[in-house]
Amino acid sequence: MMVSKTETERRIRRFVETCQAGGLKLTHQRMEVFRELAGTDDHPDAETIYQNVSRRVPAISRDTVYRTLATLEEQGLVHKAEILSGRGRYDANMDHHHHFVCTECGRVHDFYSPTLDDLPIPRSVMALGRVESTQVQLRGICTSCAKTKE
Repeated sequence: MMVSKTETERRIRRFVETCQAGGLKLTHQRMEVFRELAGTDDHPDAETIYQNVSRRVPAISRDTVYRTLATLEEQGLVHKAEILSGRGRYDANMDHHHHFVCTECGRVHDFYSPTLDDLPIPRSVMALGRVESTQVQLRGICTSCAKTKE
């Protein structure tokens, strides 16, 4: 699903500012890979990102896209989520949010919930190590898939 132009521009501004602040070169290829993610909430995998970017930048290599995604993740500019298939899916929405994953079509939907944000961390988990972030993933059948089953 496409995100609004305003949100896409906000994400790109944050990307540019973070790159400049962190001394990360703002190359055309990095910008195009990020732009592909910034304009969608579809949580595409690396191969889909490569296919879409290569339509605009035919000279870009698959390796460049994969390395760029790894760099962007290291810099905290994108989030890599392991969803259903085990393939990494990428997300430029860096606001704290959760995911609803459709078990039929695999589509991933972002949602926000202050209640889930405030879930206490069990002591048994705290004993395992320091928790640095949390995210709830709900699985079910999306409304589109549910309608086709009726």
